[in-house]
Formats: sequence, C-alpha cells, structure tokens
Amino acid sequence: RNLAHESRASLLFDGTAGLDRPLAGARVTVIGRLEVCTDGVSADRFVRRHPDAGRYASFADFNLFRMSVQSAHLVAGFGVVRHLDAAEILPNAGVAAEFGDAEAGIVERVNRDHAEDMAQCAAALLGLSGPGWSMTGVDPEGCDLRRGGDVARLDFDRPAADAAAAKAALARLFQAARSRTR
Repeated sequence: RNLAHESRASLLFDGTAGLDRPLAGARVTVIGRLEVCTDGVSADRFVRRHPDAGRYASFADFNLFRMSVQSAHLVAGFGVVRHLDAAEILPNAGVAAEFGDAEAGIVERVNRDHAEDMAQCAAALLGLSGPGWSMTGVDPEGCDLRRGGDVARLDFDRPAADAAAAKAALARLFQAARSRTR
C-alpha cells in the first residue's frame, strides 16, 4: 500500500520455535506506524549487516522503513498476556541516538584493530570456530557478527548506557574470550 494513505503496521516476534508446547512460549506483537527512512546512517547500517544488499540499496525503488512504536502486545505463555506502552520496550531515545552516531566508528575500529579478538569471542564465547569474523553492528545490548553467510549475536553482560559503556563491555568480552582460550 501507499504509506501516504496507510502507515499502520505490526511486527510479530515469535520465541516459540522448537518448543514442545508452542502455546506456552513467548511472543510479542509490536504495533506502530511506518515511515520511509531517508538518512544515510540507516542505509549504511543495513548494508553492513547485509553486504549483498549493496548491489540494490541505491535503486530508486528501494526503501528502508522506520517504525514509530506505539505499543506492544506480549503473550509470555498460556494465559500470561500483557499490553505494554512504547516506553516499556524501547531504549531511551538519547541512548539510541548516541549509538546511531557512534556505531560506525566502533565497528570500524573493532574490525581494524581487534579482528583476532572477534575470532576468539566467536570461538570461546559462542562455539563458532575459525577466523574471519567481523562486527557488523553494535547496540546497547550487544553486537552482531558475520563471517561470509554466517551471522551471530554476542550479548553484553549488561546493557550499555552509552557508547563508552559499550566499548568497556567489548573489552570485557575480549578478556573473557582470552581467558577461556588460554
């Protein structure tokens, strides 16, 4: 549809895969409105996470969308249902903006100066052996890794309140990986 006429949308995040009793598993529907995202930072972030998209991300009919979250509907198991306001599920807007501004620099520095550390983290902390892992993104809760077509998520021990805290969390992950490989 043309978003000028209808921008309402919902996204379902389903955590029931592999459960013997899927109705007892958690899932959440995020409800909001979509708008076309025109900033270059988001496009760069998308291509870092999806390198093959670089071939078509500049096409005139290619768009990224940002959802303005209004609420969410959580089903945390059979009979456990809760309505959540946007403030209950979204990070602080200031923190999100700072990460958006700092992310590319953190990713570039880690990939340039800490490639061996990323491989050690993948092996020691995630059980993914082999060189060539690189960081594709970082946010308050952790970082995303890629090696060819393989992707992985490396969570921080606690959410980072700002970019400096994310760098400290990465240093702790590097140290933990080193101590496990000795």
